[in-house]
Amino acid sequence: MEEEITTETESSVNFVPVICFVKRGIAKERPEKIVLTQEELARVIKETKSQIAGADESDASGDEDEDSASDADMDTAEPTEGPAPTSDEFNFDAYDNEGDVRVANIANIAEVDPDHDLEDEEDSEAEDEIIKPTDNLLLVGHVADDAASLEVWIFNEEEESLYTHHEFILPSFPLCIEWLNHDPGSETAGNLCAVGFMDPIITIWDLDIQDLIEPTFKLGSKGNRKKNKAAYGHKDAVLDLSWNKQFPHILASGSVDQSVILWDLDEGKPHTTITSFKEKVQSIEFHSVDAQSLLTGCADGRVRLYDCRNSESPDEGLVKWKIHGEIEKVVWNPIDLDNFIVGTSDGQLHYADRRKPKEFIWSTKGHNEEISGLCFNPEKKGLLTSTSTDGILKVWKFDESSISQVYEHDFDMGILHCMRQCPEDPYTLAFGGAKVPRCRVFNIKNFEAVRRAFDIPSILE
Repeated sequence: MEEEITTETESSVNFVPVICFVKRGIAKERPEKIVLTQEELARVIKETKSQIAGADESDASGDEDEDSASDADMDTAEPTEGPAPTSDEFNFDAYDNEGDVRVANIANIAEVDPDHDLEDEEDSEAEDEIIKPTDNLLLVGHVADDAASLEVWIFNEEEESLYTHHEFILPSFPLCIEWLNHDPGSETAGNLCAVGFMDPIITIWDLDIQDLIEPTFKLGSKGNRKKNKAAYGHKDAVLDLSWNKQFPHILASGSVDQSVILWDLDEGKPHTTITSFKEKVQSIEFHSVDAQSLLTGCADGRVRLYDCRNSESPDEGLVKWKIHGEIEKVVWNPIDLDNFIVGTSDGQLHYADRRKPKEFIWSTKGHNEEISGLCFNPEKKGLLTSTSTDGILKVWKFDESSISQVYEHDFDMGILHCMRQCPEDPYTLAFGGAKVPRCRVFNIKNFEAVRRAFDIPSILE
């Protein structure tokens, strides 16, 4: 089965850099809606443009910037109706020029149809607005020219349906997203998405609320000299995020500023900051069982395994592996829990055992360009999928001594920027690319070579 997200394209820049599945049965059946009057919309536009203009001026002088919403009351699960926050694959050299992006985004939300009566929308509940227990959410980061959005799609594998449900306009280009169900200030689990940008501020969005103009809360602040508020958090682009499922109030982030921060979501502040990197941190992942084990991949070609219990001196007990080239992806094996895989900027794949520092079990040339996605299949031992900016998906069969290619496929999507697998069916993968349809959902059981190599029944059987 294959499903596609199709988008009209007249933009010179139009691609999907990040994607993420949400488990079934998590989302509310009918997400809440934020309804603003025309007067409130006009106020939001006016105040936001004024805020952005002021921020642009202060950026030049270095005197002022955004404050984190976590400086306020952390009971921010209920969004306010106040003003919105003001490759080189992703063009890092130009990411400071974000003021135009924000103005365009807010205008797109509020000025599309000024005479439209938003209250009329509440009177009609279309069937496809209801999220079923059998639906997955598919979170799609979409960049089109100077606008960026987080699109929430509905994917139903049984019904073979895929369609957009709602979206959030983002303040900058998204570089990473992570789903989490820890809702600070609430006694119940949430349905939230953290987004990292070229801007150092991490934003958290409540997926159960539609039409949000600003995030539920933020992590980090550039500080404000006029208000005598100190900066905290990252100082540069956030490249990866990892949520700790064993300690759900902890979210890790890796950055261009050569640091990893462990955030306490309940406090909205950094709990631990790790600065023992020589280059930008491009990939991080918590271990699925050993909550204290954080794997990191750095552009200096080093994999570092940290024991986060050593919060005072995180380098204590540090384990390292060194390779040639920048590290793009690090992923734990969900079956062989001591093992992990590393993908590099030159297309290499390296498989390692955390108990054996400095050495690799095997290495292979996986792709012609950088690795953009790696997924172990948690139901089928030895099944690995990889994607690359060369536009190719590959399926691999491996063991404790070697790896061999089973199949490769070109979806004709141009650069493949990302890949994630469905939580309920790990054979179903979602890909984000640079050419229409920009995003695909595909079940690799469709490939006869894969079924034969792993003795997998056909989808139709």
